[in-house]
Amino acid sequence: MLSLNFTPFPQLRTPRLLLRQLSVSDTNHLYYLRSQPDIMQYILRPLHKNAQETQQYIQMLNDNCAANESVNWAITLQSHPQQLIGTIGYVRMHKEDYRAEVGYLLHHHYHRQGLMHEALQAVLHYGFTTLQLNSVMAITAPANTGSNKTLEKCGFQQEGHLKESNFFEGAYYDSLYWALLARQYRR
Repeated sequence: MLSLNFTPFPQLRTPRLLLRQLSVSDTNHLYYLRSQPDIMQYILRPLHKNAQETQQYIQMLNDNCAANESVNWAITLQSHPQQLIGTIGYVRMHKEDYRAEVGYLLHHHYHRQGLMHEALQAVLHYGFTTLQLNSVMAITAPANTGSNKTLEKCGFQQEGHLKESNFFEGAYYDSLYWALLARQYRR
């Protein structure tokens, strides 16, 4: 079984980004991201209604990290490490299968700059080398072409298209299932 230890917190650096632990000081930026319908349109979760809800969300993510259940990073530019522009993380860990599910969110002003690709590459490297994962999966909406292209560029393969697999706010939504195996990543 996969043994996880996220203490000390694993900061990750890329040429342009610092992926660091979420903190209470990120509340306003994360609240903005999680309360905007256009940013959250492909994430089937209720919009945050106030900053207190976002603070509780940050606390839950950090508690899960302290319990070695999941790990989530604040995406920041190295030139502005205090300003959160997105999040990325292993949102679900399947320890017995050496598998994790990756999820991410990026402020729309930073789309189409290769930043999520850069962040995802760093998180994949950490997952496959440090955590010794065998596979990483992602779930996207078919219409989320930007995310789907990012996954393809990082080597993920689409493994399934589940019709009406999610019910959210009175409607059914399709899901695409993606996966990347350690042996494919290392090629």
